[in-house]
Amino acid sequence: MERPPATYQVHGPSLRRHRMGQGRSVQAVAEAAGISRSYLQRLETGTRECMGPERYIRLRTVLNATDDQILAPTEDP
Repeated sequence: MERPPATYQVHGPSLRRHRMGQGRSVQAVAEAAGISRSYLQRLETGTRECMGPERYIRLRTVLNATDDQILAPTEDP
């Protein structure tokens, strides 16, 4: 069984586009995900990029998003 990563690196612009595409406010999404509005804003602007697994999964669930839609792209070696 594979363990989840210790942190997830989100892609702020993708996160914002996904939220706005649903017509949802920062406040509404933050409340539904159990995080602060300022934390979500820092993620969207790139001031903060990493999230712990529990917060990330709650945010992804609230946005009905996939990892491919909101995670930062990874570089293949």
